[in-house]
Amino acid sequence: MPEALKDIYNKQFLIDFSEKVYSAYKNFDKKGFLDMVLDDNWNDLKLRARMMRIAETLGKYLPQEYEEALQVLFSIDEDCIGFPYLFFPDFVAFHGESDKNWDISMKALERFTKRSSSEFAVRPFFKRNPEKMINQMLEWSKSENEHVRRLSSEGCRPRLPWGEALTMFKKDPKPVILVLEELKEDPSLYVRKSVANNLNDISKDNQRIFIDILKRWKGKNKDTDWILRHASRTLIRKSNPEVMSLFGYDMGGDGAVVTEASLTVDSFILNIGDSCRINYEVFIGKENPVHIRVEYGIDFVKANGKTSRKLFLLSDKIVAGGERITGTRIHKWHNLTTRKHYSGEHKIALLVNGNEVACTVIELEDMAMLK
Repeated sequence: MPEALKDIYNKQFLIDFSEKVYSAYKNFDKKGFLDMVLDDNWNDLKLRARMMRIAETLGKYLPQEYEEALQVLFSIDEDCIGFPYLFFPDFVAFHGESDKNWDISMKALERFTKRSSSEFAVRPFFKRNPEKMINQMLEWSKSENEHVRRLSSEGCRPRLPWGEALTMFKKDPKPVILVLEELKEDPSLYVRKSVANNLNDISKDNQRIFIDILKRWKGKNKDTDWILRHASRTLIRKSNPEVMSLFGYDMGGDGAVVTEASLTVDSFILNIGDSCRINYEVFIGKENPVHIRVEYGIDFVKANGKTSRKLFLLSDKIVAGGERITGTRIHKWHNLTTRKHYSGEHKIALLVNGNEVACTVIELEDMAMLK
């Protein structure tokens, strides 16, 4: 079984880190620090909780004067690079949020993000003073360092995974868009991915605002166009007709895109844990090349007996008119951490540009329940 990500923070990691701190601060109580971090509930803590535990505990064993404590971390941060050291910026969020520490905390977050990332640590500052923090993001968006520019986008994402949601920007993303305007032609792919993810967040809560941005920015710069295509993935998966049309998908306005289609499976009765072969065929009825997105959807039965559809991409490309497209996909009906299967009738549908063109039904059984 693969090691859980939280287990990077094991006893040996903490011992090694304690030695680094001690090399810069001889009053550091290594044993006391380790004992307080690795208490009786340490094993129950998830990844982010472990990071915060380390950050909080550091404040008890570093100098009590915040600026002096930061100087200790500054003296070792070049040897503390990468994901495991996200607790450096967490230290700032935990101990330096007050107004009197604001300026030095911003300098520390800017410095630490170059070594790992301050994307989580900026969020408490947004909640304290969103206007002041947006101005900071605008300043960072002009940095020569790509890690700092990325922070200006990633830090203000309304729905940052693992991070606390910024509800004020879910309601009104206009301040965030001011930052993204500065980054929409950024030369760094690392930054552009963040901008795209931020826009995708915005599309989930403010669809109309997102589509207006899409119309306003599209077609002016190739890097911006890449951002917009990646940012549109949620609305494309939902087959939003306006977004699909903007990216050249044929929505059948002047005739049917598909004139024939079929979907078959190699077994109509399956057990949870089985796999089945899904065969599909689509005939494109148009005369000219068309952009199509072919997916299959499964209406999974939930615990309450209702169904919820999940889509799986088969193909997304421009094809010649009159072409017949065929393919096969193996689908595994195994239980996952993100999805548990339940017995019952499951519809499998074939979709082209969001339109259902063929379907079939299988019966999924739970052998454990039949014994």
